[in-house]
Amino acid sequence: MDIQIKRGLLDVCVLAAIKFEDSYGYKIIKDIQPYLTISESTLYPILRRLEAADMLTVYSVEHNGRLRKYYRINEKGRERLNEFRTEMDELEAIFKFVTREENNSD
Repeated sequence: MDIQIKRGLLDVCVLAAIKFEDSYGYKIIKDIQPYLTISESTLYPILRRLEAADMLTVYSVEHNGRLRKYYRINEKGRERLNEFRTEMDELEAIFKFVTREENNSD
């Protein structure tokens, strides 16, 4: 798969993982795992990139004596998810065109 396409898919998967509730790194990985494999070394740069793009906010909460970073999707992140839905509709139409069967009734 094209690396740019995969990068974009990973970004929206991370946003989707936190769209209903704030979450932290390890839980995000666990929530995504049924759909794709993602490692910590892949996740944290994505989270930093999404934060820099102002699609999520970050805050810390003490947990077992340590600070844990939580991630919250914001309006710009939700807009990205909506854009992704539109893009997927377009990609689905392209996929159907590319994979259509030839009409043998000629």
